[in-house]
Amino acid sequence: MLEAEKRFDPEEVIAEFEALTKDAKRVQVETLKKILKENSEAEYLKKWGLDGKTDPESYCSCVPLVTHKDLEPLIQQIADGSPHPILTVKPITTITLSSGTTQGKRKFVPFNDELTENTMQIYRTSYAFRNREFPIGNGKALSFIYGSKQFKTKGGLLAGTATTNVYRSEQFKKTMKDMQTPCCSPDEVIFGPDFQQSLYCHLLCGLIFRNEIQVISSTFAHSIVHSFRSFELVWEELCSDIKTGTLSARITVPTIRTAMAKMLKPNPELADKIHEKCSSLTNWYGLIEELFPNVKYIYGIMTGSMEPYLKKLRHYAGGIPLLSADYGSSEGWIGANVNPTRPPEMATFAVLPNIGYFEFIPLREIGSPESALVRVEPRPVGLTDVEVGEEYEVVVTSFAGLYRYRLGDVVKVVGFHNSTPELQFVCRRNLMPTINIDKNTEKDLQLSVEAAAKLLTAEKLEVVDFTSQVDLSSEPGHYVIFWEVSGDASDEILQDCCNCLDSTFVDAGYVSSRKVQAIGPLELKVLKKGSFQKILDHYVGLGSTLNQFKTPRCVGPVNQTVLNILCNNVEKSYMSGAFG
Repeated sequence: MLEAEKRFDPEEVIAEFEALTKDAKRVQVETLKKILKENSEAEYLKKWGLDGKTDPESYCSCVPLVTHKDLEPLIQQIADGSPHPILTVKPITTITLSSGTTQGKRKFVPFNDELTENTMQIYRTSYAFRNREFPIGNGKALSFIYGSKQFKTKGGLLAGTATTNVYRSEQFKKTMKDMQTPCCSPDEVIFGPDFQQSLYCHLLCGLIFRNEIQVISSTFAHSIVHSFRSFELVWEELCSDIKTGTLSARITVPTIRTAMAKMLKPNPELADKIHEKCSSLTNWYGLIEELFPNVKYIYGIMTGSMEPYLKKLRHYAGGIPLLSADYGSSEGWIGANVNPTRPPEMATFAVLPNIGYFEFIPLREIGSPESALVRVEPRPVGLTDVEVGEEYEVVVTSFAGLYRYRLGDVVKVVGFHNSTPELQFVCRRNLMPTINIDKNTEKDLQLSVEAAAKLLTAEKLEVVDFTSQVDLSSEPGHYVIFWEVSGDASDEILQDCCNCLDSTFVDAGYVSSRKVQAIGPLELKVLKKGSFQKILDHYVGLGSTLNQFKTPRCVGPVNQTVLNILCNNVEKSYMSGAFG
């Protein structure tokens, strides 16, 4: 007789996490030793002359810090089918594709089973802590998740987005079942070839199971907001489908139609109830809690570039708590949210010391803004040597062949959980190009937009989405902010918004440069409705997925297609008069 499968116990998961984090330094040394021993015959590591040494000191003195650009040729060799153990001894069988929204082009990143298991460990850990505060029973999740098409590289390796690689794994389905939140949508919807059709059917499945839905989630907050903005446009059609038991003609993919036909039965009573609730709402406030009465929380990554969507998400959520998901990237995971009651803006992530080897480059500035600002880059410090209150760039060594890899993320250490640090995500490093001695970050841009957007409330309007560009086509260069607004604002209000955007950048280098005209007046360009949908469609067309999409907050010259979409959809333009 087969032994019964071990039952998932959240308290046991927490106990394991507490044990791991009590002596994080020892766990880090063991983790690095394991990675280096497993891959001691990899060509990349042999090149740096480690000669079997696995201690952190030898490793950091022999192996250099790298960026993706440094490893790109090696990863390409792996994708092309090189038989040699280039980065890892165990063959890489899958390649992860980044979304391409940050740098303008998609990156290849090696992926293996260890990264899938790390993902499940992160999921189980954060769920265990969430379940203490927001316990859920057996139910379903309305998960706005999408699997992109996987394709084979020249060397026969499967390539797809990080989320696709995870969603297709058996471990993912088992973990979601263990966590009592299996997705309410069938696989045919999740892996459908048309994300608009999949989104419609996700919404339909959620409504069919509305009383069983306990969690609403997606990878990013943007995806949840986008889904309910879409709901506003199709809700009557969804009600009609439920009333008649017949799927809308807009769904043309045969596999999706077949899967949905098994679920969709005529239910006039449910259709009338949904219609009544939607008709009674004021400006869609509290939509989610009205549609899904048993939802305990809304879950997704809500930090960094997702923060601008929180206002709209709270509007839809009504009284339902927003919980920020964990901290990771296409390259792998870093930390779990073990303090789920904190608002998303204050979310922290405890680093799991056994899922990789982590280093942190301290970020300190010297010099005054008026002189050339110099970033001093001290040597990286270990996981347990970081200091509370300091900011660092994250460096990762993973089980999938990334060694001392600069992630490009800036984090702030806000405390410790036992001996492992709790991090707050600050921003992507070097995302905003500079014109003179200005050092604005993505966060500075977000704060400026938030301040200026408050002026729109007088006309009951909001900023749907935004991005920026540094325009160096004329002297002096200047910032360009692109806005899509929910309706028609007056020229007077938009001019005030433009002035406000310019004056609320508080970086000393920017302010002093503006005062002496070393940086020109900021320009606000207002876009036609649907412009950011066109940008989303562009990335999906490249093979990205809706749940992976992040609006690029600064569009550089390498991202010419997106720049063309923006420039071809400008309706109005305003120049700041904030500095005279």
